[in-house]
Amino acid sequence: MEVNNAKGSARLLHLSLANSRLEVGETFAPEHLQALLSPERRSVLLYPDTAEDKSLGLTPAQPFDAAWLDEPQLLRLVVLDGTWRKSRKMLYLNQALQGLPRLPLRDTPPSHYLIRKAHLPDQLSTLEATVYALAQLENDINKFNPLIDAFDGFVAQQASYVARPPSGDQL
Repeated sequence: MEVNNAKGSARLLHLSLANSRLEVGETFAPEHLQALLSPERRSVLLYPDTAEDKSLGLTPAQPFDAAWLDEPQLLRLVVLDGTWRKSRKMLYLNQALQGLPRLPLRDTPPSHYLIRKAHLPDQLSTLEATVYALAQLENDINKFNPLIDAFDGFVAQQASYVARPPSGDQL
């Protein structure tokens, strides 16, 4: 799920992953969201745990059961695309997302998304975070390396556009 964002990597991710679904918006009708989170798979939200004292009225998230990792094909990873501020707002505005079990990332490498300003090396793009989450869920850290390599190529191409001097007459 994403909001319109020119720099967002969610669309690139969606185009790269079979069976993915991209929903654009900030607030979703509860019945629409419930249909998206239908029970044939267990929905897990890629989002850090929210401490009780910092939850500010969010519905408590269900616990993540490590036994679910034995059958990753039964899981549905739900990802919010946006800045931290925007993703937090999306979470607050969509109660059905609040109670989903959370999947916090562990041991991720620094971001490859060098064309975007980040305050810390572990602030990942949506594409990177999702790839690392899927690798974590499927217990296969190398499975999505081709997607990270393609993303690196995309970032390098975008960076080359920024680095080029404007065309025209030069003195």
